[in-house]
Amino acid sequence: MSKYPRIAAALAGLFLVTFPAEAGKLNLGREAHPDEVAAWDSDVRPDGQGLPAGKGSVKEGEPLYLERCASCHGEFGEGAGRWPVLAGGAGSLRKESPEKTVGSFWPYASTAFDYIQRAMPYGNARSLEPNEVYAIVAYLMFMNDVVKEDFTLSRENLASVKLPNAGGFYDDDREKVEKQFWNPKPCMTNCKAEVKITGRASVLDVTPEDGKKGPKVD
Repeated sequence: MSKYPRIAAALAGLFLVTFPAEAGKLNLGREAHPDEVAAWDSDVRPDGQGLPAGKGSVKEGEPLYLERCASCHGEFGEGAGRWPVLAGGAGSLRKESPEKTVGSFWPYASTAFDYIQRAMPYGNARSLEPNEVYAIVAYLMFMNDVVKEDFTLSRENLASVKLPNAGGFYDDDREKVEKQFWNPKPCMTNCKAEVKITGRASVLDVTPEDGKKGPKVD
């Protein structure tokens, strides 16, 4: 029972109030101007939809990256301190310690463009012009050996830039392939005689070695 029954009852009553399905205007604020909507409606799809007009080359992107990005991500995308690594890691995803970079893990170049345009540089988001974002993304692609040094990225060709791990992502199909396991009373008979470790919690080091007990976790 609540320590304050009257307050609890009053709060509960707030959530039981019903409103008409079609409420009238409240006359608060104003409609957003089309330019205001456009300023925030900036998401970019893998097929290029949502990209702004513009272009930027690898050579233009290098000085921009060094000036606006390298302090956190390193001069070569290697990461500075605890900031994310952006380049390298090719062929590492199947290893015990995979390096998930733009080149080794990300599926689409549009992901880099979308995120940089909305959230970078850290602490000064949305300060980059479209041409600058194109140039920086082009330079990131070059650092990851996806494009050549003379490459120019634009709205017209961004969707054609293919990242190595594009085929490593697929739609969530658990509703189909795992539905057989969604049972409130799971079968506990004829279980496997032997259990094998198929994945390791390498960061926390809590996966026990064969024949040994795992470390104590508080």
